[in-house]
Amino acid sequence: MKIKFLFLTLFSIGCYAQQNSKIVVDANQFYGSILLHNNDISHLIKAHPAGLILSYNRKTYGAEAWEQHFNYPDVGFSFVYQDMNNSTLGKNYSVYAHYNFYFLKRNIQFRMGQGIAYTTNPYNKETNFRNNAYGSHFMSSTYLMLNYQKENIYKGLGFKAGISVIHYSNANFKAPNTSTNTFAFNAGLTYDLDGGEKIEYTTIADTTDFKEPVHYNFVFRGGLNESDVINMGQSPFYILSAYADKRIGRKSGLQIGADVFFSNFLKELIVYKSIAFPELNVQPNDDYKRVGVFLGHELYINEMSVITQLGYYVYYPFDFEGRVYNRIGLKRYFGNKVFGAITLKSHGAKAEAVEFGVGIRW
Repeated sequence: MKIKFLFLTLFSIGCYAQQNSKIVVDANQFYGSILLHNNDISHLIKAHPAGLILSYNRKTYGAEAWEQHFNYPDVGFSFVYQDMNNSTLGKNYSVYAHYNFYFLKRNIQFRMGQGIAYTTNPYNKETNFRNNAYGSHFMSSTYLMLNYQKENIYKGLGFKAGISVIHYSNANFKAPNTSTNTFAFNAGLTYDLDGGEKIEYTTIADTTDFKEPVHYNFVFRGGLNESDVINMGQSPFYILSAYADKRIGRKSGLQIGADVFFSNFLKELIVYKSIAFPELNVQPNDDYKRVGVFLGHELYINEMSVITQLGYYVYYPFDFEGRVYNRIGLKRYFGNKVFGAITLKSHGAKAEAVEFGVGIRW
């Protein structure tokens, strides 16, 4: 599942590669700490992780109108090596697709990266039972960087320094999945493969009226996940969503809709809790289905968009992580009516599933 996620992201970013651009590579070392976001991983926070971030960046100069609206961002790929300096957690190797956004006369760079990670020492009930953070070798990973950057100080060579946050989680694809978040300080060098040759930014007169009437969407999502009870087994889930959206400008659209969740892992969890925890008053025949309503926002970036949704279960027969849920992810349009989406559904910081979806908008 994570490989498909990365492929879609890389393919989408690859679609934006322009001939009128240049390549800049950078290398950063980092050193930091694992944040205590959950007391269940307190026994794993014993040392300071360190590692290396290598990146390939293709700069944009306004060949397409969307680029100037986002202050000419970079698109690229990253590789991250992280030694957790903890024999229980092992080492992580990750690949990402990323965007770099610029502020304050392009001296401040903000990077968002999404990809897949491979960890060398995940949970094993016999040989590594203390690792309740990583339940599988392959995980999804997100990283953020905020840097002060000075490019082309001398013949294409530049410098950058700042802070990073690196998140690893398999989104309950397999238990356990407590996950880790690393906060780190990073510093490194950048190099322009053209030796610092200057390219002028292009401004395109864009008179498009992006405001649209209300559109209606139907989405089918699915995937695999597992409850937090180890070895209970993975189960498929299915989600039917219907919502209305209203695009209000070049970058933003608003959404309102409803979800129906068929999360099969809850069937086994309900039976398990009815037997193991009678004080919870869970009945083995309690309904596993849930119905939610949500409000959302869509940030449009060319054919790609970023969606964020906040929902509330109006039908909630079995208590699992609370009534409020949230969803964030990527959406890719194929023409005017069909789209694909990869989203993370969670309850606060507690992930439930990575959802793969296809939808129709009319």
